[in-house]
Amino acid sequence: MSAEASAGCLAAACVTTTQSSGRASEQEATVGCLAGSKYVKLNVGGSLHYTTVQTLSKEDSLLRSMCNGGDEVTIDLEGWIVLDRSGRHFSLVLNFLRDGSVPLPDSHRELEEVLKEAQFYRVQGLVEHCTSAMQKQKDVCEGLCCIPMITSAKEEQRMIATCRKPVVKLQNNRGNNKYSYTSNSDDNLLKNIELFDKLGLRFNGRVLFVKDVLGDEICCWSFYGEGRKIAEVCCTSIVYATEKKQTKVEFPEARIFEETLNILIYENGRGSFQGGMALLESSSPGAGQSEEEGACAGGGGQRVRRIHVRRHIMHDERGRGQQTVYKD
Repeated sequence: MSAEASAGCLAAACVTTTQSSGRASEQEATVGCLAGSKYVKLNVGGSLHYTTVQTLSKEDSLLRSMCNGGDEVTIDLEGWIVLDRSGRHFSLVLNFLRDGSVPLPDSHRELEEVLKEAQFYRVQGLVEHCTSAMQKQKDVCEGLCCIPMITSAKEEQRMIATCRKPVVKLQNNRGNNKYSYTSNSDDNLLKNIELFDKLGLRFNGRVLFVKDVLGDEICCWSFYGEGRKIAEVCCTSIVYATEKKQTKVEFPEARIFEETLNILIYENGRGSFQGGMALLESSSPGAGQSEEEGACAGGGGQRVRRIHVRRHIMHDERGRGQQTVYKD
């Protein structure tokens, strides 16, 4: 290599070194000015924000560390600090640092997004604010009382089989009667529906209450635990008036309430214990009711208590002229 070529290479190396040192000095100077400057320009995922170092330093966060030089920052040629993060909720983070509080979105999904941003920037106050709001949303959702409506037999089977809670189902279908109703049947049918609503509110979260308006029964309560039917209270019967039959709907309130309390034994899988089964088997039918027991569909030893209201015979079977009519 000639002397002129060597000199040329050395000169080029010196220029390259000088340029590199200049860029490094410029970067360091910019970072140093950030620590002592008043205003900061932030480019967060293409969203531009203009704020002060005082605002960014209000909490012991990633943003304060960036201002103090504790974390490296990327600055473009125009002096914008570039953050590789979505800028959708960054204005909310800045407003929280400015005011100490900020309105949060109602959407649970957006609230989770804000929480993620707060955790990334290590703004602990905003993290706690989001966590508290999410807990309030959860409490409100748990306070809602939703009553499913059965639309098919398969849906009913799947719902009962997969539900971990005890299930109380009211089947009511007033239009399924073959005979005219007695005078008190309409009132009793409404009382059954009203009791169902009250029980649904009282035991909300512990028992799943289901309505069925497609079944064959006019008014019948069914109680399920651990995916199988435990008891049934049928409130409908046929009564015999003079020269005609009538459909009668009863309102065995005490018995329905008792079976609802009994079904709580199956809450959290506690019904499998022998003590729980003994308590259920020991219950007796109320006054004015009859009880029939039938084996479960599985054919096992566990049985279903079927409680039906007694038929009220309105006349005897003696010949005409000798009948005695009993008013209901």
